[in-house]
Amino acid sequence: MRNPLSKTITEIKPSGIRKFFDLVSEMEDAISLGVGEPDFDTPWHVRDEGIYSLDQGRTFYTSNAGLKELREEICKYLNRHWNLDYHPIDETIITVGGSEAIDIALRAMLDPGDEVIIPQPSYVSYEPCTILANGKPVIINLKEENEFRLTKQELLDAITPKTKILIMPFPNNPTGAIMEKEDLEAIAEVVIEKDIFVLSDEIYSALSYKGEHVSIASLPGMKERTILINGFSKSHAMTGWRLGYACGPKEVIAQMLKIHQFAIMCAPTTSQYAAVDAMRNGDEDVEMMREEYNGRRRFLMHRFHEMGLKCFEPYGAFYVFPSIKEFGLTSEEFATKLLEQQKVAVVPGTAFGDCGEGFLRISYAYSLENLKIALDRIEIFIKQLREGK
Repeated sequence: MRNPLSKTITEIKPSGIRKFFDLVSEMEDAISLGVGEPDFDTPWHVRDEGIYSLDQGRTFYTSNAGLKELREEICKYLNRHWNLDYHPIDETIITVGGSEAIDIALRAMLDPGDEVIIPQPSYVSYEPCTILANGKPVIINLKEENEFRLTKQELLDAITPKTKILIMPFPNNPTGAIMEKEDLEAIAEVVIEKDIFVLSDEIYSALSYKGEHVSIASLPGMKERTILINGFSKSHAMTGWRLGYACGPKEVIAQMLKIHQFAIMCAPTTSQYAAVDAMRNGDEDVEMMREEYNGRRRFLMHRFHEMGLKCFEPYGAFYVFPSIKEFGLTSEEFATKLLEQQKVAVVPGTAFGDCGEGFLRISYAYSLENLKIALDRIEIFIKQLREGK
């Protein structure tokens, strides 16, 4: 019988995140710090709106691009927080999570052989989505000494005549790195000079702990070159509602909508009605969660300092990325032994690119109580490693 499978998809490696998540789910008394999912419930007023939409029988398809009311509220939200000016009708699309927005943006923009620059460590879907869209990933290995920020020279060195898109994954998963305005201005200068486009994944934009987040799309000359990706999962604790959005030039959004029409039809209707309320009335919820995450971030940095574990200070998202190079173990070996011996699950840095070797991703989207227990166990583990046990 003929091989029923595509060579392209079989050569793509599965996500390295889920392995440890699956293991810990079967282990008694284990604590997982591996999954980037808020431990907060979706705020009640948002859930109520979803429940009300069901009670009213609003279970029909919405327009392919999403509820007009939701697109209007998203544009108001982006303008209110980051001084971005998008039109709700032809520059905004509602997607099934930010992940779908990334996928259809790349498919709408890439021809076979076009190059996509991907700074790593970064979210696991950028590279496979580029390959599935017939593009060629070009990896920039970000450096710890630069706080995992993308520099102008690194970008210049990676650009070729085939470069079409730069992915900007900031605030960053897994490192927690951010790009401040002056960093973005240097990148924007290159983008405009070299006539390329930016896919800016700003799903963690509401979770910034060093001043306000700045979107690269807000810089002069960048709105027409940028597809902005965002959503509700991280900022509004709405992971299971599966809702995201993209804003950008109308000619790109129109082609993204075409793919969305044929592949998805529309995002979940109940989720869209709930999200209208999240956009209108959720700012205080987001601020409360951000402050809680920031407290957890400071706690982890304090504990790392106490146990002598090297970690640059992250100022975004809800991850820390400590270095474990001193122990002579690979990231995979360290994470496996930590899980086996102390029942704490973290993610090897290599799940996010080869340059993640020697690092771990630890999520602090967990209760402070669980973080305290887990960090005590990690301290015991590294003390034993240092003592050669």
